[in-house]
Amino acid sequence: MKKADTRIQKKNQAVILKAGLEVFSQYGFRGATIDQVAEAAGLSKPNLLYYFPSKEAIYTALLSQLLEHWLEPLKALDREGDPVEEILSYAKRKLAMSRDYPQESRLFANEIIQGGPRIGDVLRGELKELVDETSKVIDAWVAAGRIKPVHPYHLIFSIWALTQHYADFDVQVRAIMGDQDPFESAEDHLEVVIRRVLTI
Repeated sequence: MKKADTRIQKKNQAVILKAGLEVFSQYGFRGATIDQVAEAAGLSKPNLLYYFPSKEAIYTALLSQLLEHWLEPLKALDREGDPVEEILSYAKRKLAMSRDYPQESRLFANEIIQGGPRIGDVLRGELKELVDETSKVIDAWVAAGRIKPVHPYHLIFSIWALTQHYADFDVQVRAIMGDQDPFESAEDHLEVVIRRVLTI
């Protein structure tokens, strides 16, 4: 039976994962090096490799944490709730994640741009199953006349585009908006768009 990690081991693992997130979100998996992660973590390379045997091990651990966190807002959609409010609440949670976890969003975007080599099974498995299930709920709401007719997959894709853009293209957004905090007005815009698309 494997012994539980000590407090120091858990602390060092967290430091390494935080450093890995910083490096991978900036350079992607291919562009990042184990030396960069060690430097960002303030650890020697041998010390880092004691906790994670490879660059891929750190990256995989980060993706695993990220995907678990990323799927939660969609899982929270309540089929018994008010359709417009439920979808809007989901969109707002996604926007808040872009504001609060921009590096995680860029890490995910980099992985997808590379073709999703390390999360393809999750994309085709757990994520697809969750989106399929949510789409059936949206279709049922449409059939019951509770929201306007809408293609459920494209609605979900649109929400991703309207929210994750602020994290993935942060430099572009802030270059255009200057001193304005884009998130101060983004939620109001998101609410107007979602309500216009869905409200009968």
